[in-house]
Amino acid sequence: MAKVAFIGLGVMGYPMAGHLKTRGGHDVTVYNRTTAKAEEWAKHFGGSFAKTPKEAAEGCDFVFCCVGNDDDLRSVTIGENGAFHSMKEGAVFIDNTTASAQVAKELDLAARDKGFHFLDAPVSGGQAGAENGVLTVMVGGEPSVFEEAKPVIDCFAKFVGLMGPAGSGQMTKMVNQICIAGLVQGLSEAIHFAQKADMNIEKVIAAISGGAAQSWQMQNRWETMRDGHFEHGFAVDWMRKDLKICLNTADDIGARLPVTALVDQFYGEVQDMGGGRWDTSSLLARMNKSSK
Repeated sequence: MAKVAFIGLGVMGYPMAGHLKTRGGHDVTVYNRTTAKAEEWAKHFGGSFAKTPKEAAEGCDFVFCCVGNDDDLRSVTIGENGAFHSMKEGAVFIDNTTASAQVAKELDLAARDKGFHFLDAPVSGGQAGAENGVLTVMVGGEPSVFEEAKPVIDCFAKFVGLMGPAGSGQMTKMVNQICIAGLVQGLSEAIHFAQKADMNIEKVIAAISGGAAQSWQMQNRWETMRDGHFEHGFAVDWMRKDLKICLNTADDIGARLPVTALVDQFYGEVQDMGGGRWDTSSLLARMNKSSK
């Protein structure tokens, strides 16, 4: 059993922290910007809560974090009352936020200066993956630190892989989001086409889902998309945040992402429709509206 802290109890962090307690049997202290959420978690899982990230991290072997963006991450780490001000020597800070590779490298250096370790470890699998403890975790950092932390990360994951040095986890997550953007747009166009042709969507999906067109998105989202239900996963607002990171990084490294840039614009139109909190499959709603 390790002494563990978890910072950020959103739709992902809340169940992830829970698995560290229930599956791992670790001594878990949580922090959340809204204290009531931390109190609720502590009551539910039997752990404890702290009033600041600094207080939560004090004396811990491992500190996890899952917050919104680069600025949020800096705030809870190197900001006033941030966790980096109380991390003990040799401890490991594991960041599950989807953030930039730049901030990962920045925090890795800050951790080294203070005598502890940093891993960037963004996750994929959505809210359902977090609740079921079957997330994919893409890690950047030192191999020896990864091996030390992996058994703890395994508490909420089905796959945990070391992608390379600091920042590599975030770069891998960008590749993941680039793939998803194109896949969801393609699936939206396919369903839209089939609907306009008055085809039986269920029969069409049954026919093509066992072949080259198959994807997680098709398997898990075609029915909700067909029925116009877009409250089943990763929100458009968060996807746009992620795609902005991808596009900015592409500019930095000289990569071309024409489809990703276009899909990002499409998600902007979904936001204009009031769909910022809809899930990413709501690209179909945009297509159906524009065709009327």
